[in-house]
Amino acid sequence: QVHLVESGGGLVQPGGSLRLSCAASDRTSNSYGIDRMGWFRQAPGKEREFVGIDRWTDNTTYYANFVEGRFTMSRDRSKNTLFLHMHSLKPEDTAVYYCFGEQDAVRYWGQGTQVTVSS
Repeated sequence: QVHLVESGGGLVQPGGSLRLSCAASDRTSNSYGIDRMGWFRQAPGKEREFVGIDRWTDNTTYYANFVEGRFTMSRDRSKNTLFLHMHSLKPEDTAVYYCFGEQDAVRYWGQGTQVTVSS
């Protein structure tokens, strides 16, 4: 089982920047290999939507169309951590952001972290 610890959420003004972190750990073994990590988000009253995914096996990334170049993922392999760098934030980016990690074709989810974009 992969345990995911998220941090970095909070309140930011429109046009501002925020960095989310998601650290993954394997609670059932001494191996911490991760295949893919990424992010979803869910605004109040709306469906959860895909944000981006990072394939650690071949170092490739994919972003949802709504990101429009405003979000960037980076990784720290030594810490099994994925970052989501967000800039030019808009009020419509307000949502609970959920991290996921995959190991052996099984997807695990974090608890979510609140991002609020408001002046």
